[in-house]
Amino acid sequence: MEHFVVSARKYRPQTFKDVVGQQAITNTLANAINNNHLAQALLFTGPRGVGKTTCARILAKMINQRETQDPDEDFAFNIFELDAASNNSVDDIRNLIDQVRIPPQVGNYKVYIIDEVHMLSQSAFNAFLKTLEEPPKHAIFILATTEKHKIIPTILSRCQIFDFKRITVTDAKNYLGYIAEQENVNAEDDALHIIAQKADGAMRDALSIYDRVVSFSGNDLTRQAVTENLNVLDYDTYMQVTDLILDNNIPQLLVKFNDILSNGFDGHHFIAGLASHFRDLMVCKDQRTISLLEVGEQTKAKYFEQSQKTSHQFLLEAIELANSCDLKYKTSHNQRLLVELCLMQLASITFGSEKKKTERKIVPAANFEQEAVSISSEKKELVRENEHDNSSPSEENNLPKPKVATESCAKEEEEQYYSEESPAEATSQPEIPQQEIPQDKGESVEDSKEETKTEIKAEQPVSEITSKIETARIAEPEKKVEIEEPVNEAIKEIEPAKKSFPEIKREKVSGLSLKSIGKKKELEEQQKAMMPTEKVMDDDFTEETLVTEWKNYTEKLKRKGEKILASIFESQTPTLQDREIHLTFPNETMKIDLEREENRLMSYLKAKLRNTHITLNIHVDEATSKKYAFTPQEKYEKLKEANPLLDKLRATFDLDV
Repeated sequence: MEHFVVSARKYRPQTFKDVVGQQAITNTLANAINNNHLAQALLFTGPRGVGKTTCARILAKMINQRETQDPDEDFAFNIFELDAASNNSVDDIRNLIDQVRIPPQVGNYKVYIIDEVHMLSQSAFNAFLKTLEEPPKHAIFILATTEKHKIIPTILSRCQIFDFKRITVTDAKNYLGYIAEQENVNAEDDALHIIAQKADGAMRDALSIYDRVVSFSGNDLTRQAVTENLNVLDYDTYMQVTDLILDNNIPQLLVKFNDILSNGFDGHHFIAGLASHFRDLMVCKDQRTISLLEVGEQTKAKYFEQSQKTSHQFLLEAIELANSCDLKYKTSHNQRLLVELCLMQLASITFGSEKKKTERKIVPAANFEQEAVSISSEKKELVRENEHDNSSPSEENNLPKPKVATESCAKEEEEQYYSEESPAEATSQPEIPQQEIPQDKGESVEDSKEETKTEIKAEQPVSEITSKIETARIAEPEKKVEIEEPVNEAIKEIEPAKKSFPEIKREKVSGLSLKSIGKKKELEEQQKAMMPTEKVMDDDFTEETLVTEWKNYTEKLKRKGEKILASIFESQTPTLQDREIHLTFPNETMKIDLEREENRLMSYLKAKLRNTHITLNIHVDEATSKKYAFTPQEKYEKLKEANPLLDKLRATFDLDV
């Protein structure tokens, strides 16, 4: 059986051209050798597995090859490697200094490679200073370390420093593809990309992962095999999560997150990867930045396709939410809940934006100022017309009286209330008929103007005022009225209506004079006369049907957000005696709350049961009030009433409550 050599050793670069991802450094070293500008002390620093020791060995080999021009000659006896992690004492450095004095037997240079040089002790560094500053002309020192900050400044100042960078995902993937071709392994591009990402910039780690995955899957290296063996969250998982977020599917999103946790993944790793996925989608939105996405061409196409489903605003908010969750994760006491809450907020971004658009369409606040100004201006026109024509009653009597279509308004109000909209949208204001402008000759013009202002402000909604003004203006198009007062005064007068929009509070007509009392009675009579006549229905129904409609009405209240009122309805079940509905409540408060809802409730029941003769009878019986147990003693007494043997059990075992 042939001895297996790991890929990190088998495919270790032998020349500077073979080094992956460090072209700037290798070109600098090659030019320094060719031009004889090589320093006698070099420091190679950088993360693990990026080629520091490899470059040091290649450099040590090429220095002496330049003299003999024999590529096959090794010169291994001129290269000395010292592991400073295990040889970090002063004595080890002294032995090294003694060897430096002896010139090479073959070639011109002796090369001393000190790996992990930051592990040397303070005394060893100090003993090495003089030799490092003025070494013999045949000695070259190459120091390698992953932690440059641990080396004392006096050593750093004596060295020429080369900073090795992390190997990019693309470079690592291409080199893995080259090795797969050499080993006759059919490797998918996405599979190699995942291995390169997992290596985190270290080529040695990438080769170790590659060997492990090939041992698992054989000569066919697929993306599925890599993700299964490495147990990583690939882009496919994040794309599924993003699709659920865009569909506002919160239940399935939480189930998906539970599956991810069940597979052994950490929630912190998941949310950090999700933030990176949103970043990748943002990068794909523009052709100029799509090159920043370090993935294969097929994967780029998938990213681009999903990025078209999202907006810039969504991605910005999603990145901010995911990043905030990432920062709070370590300090959170309930980390799973934190991630689940973040996912629910992400799934609500697009849902919330659609809701805001709908609300803007329902209440156009920007048009309210214009409407208010126009209403006030038209109101002043009517008052001035009345003042101008006060001397001619015949013309005033010809002024048409606007009428209100009560039947259609009442039907529309009923449909609004029983629709599936929110309570704020379903609230409707009762229509109040237009009051005539006072025609009494004995009444001054100022009183007429004041009465008109009071009635318009206190009694009528803004939309009704507008319709009545429009009717009056169409009736007398030949009259031209000049507006003398500025628009600012009109805005001040309409301010009470603005403050109460969209729900204008109705104020009562002043009762300080006999005239106002008469107007109030007249107004009530007109309102009663204009109410639509109720259609008489007398269909039979059972108590079960009543209870069913009662529950349906309760559900409507819940959907509208009136949960307190709904709980009152749920607390009692109505009973039927002839055509009378009986309810019994334990206190007066519940009765008052139900009486406030009685009109709407009875309208609903009459329409659903098709019977206009039913009535509602509410009783109060405080004896039905339930006594709830709160303290441990009260709970024990409650249990003892249900089972007297419980007290005997407590006494037998001498138990405490």
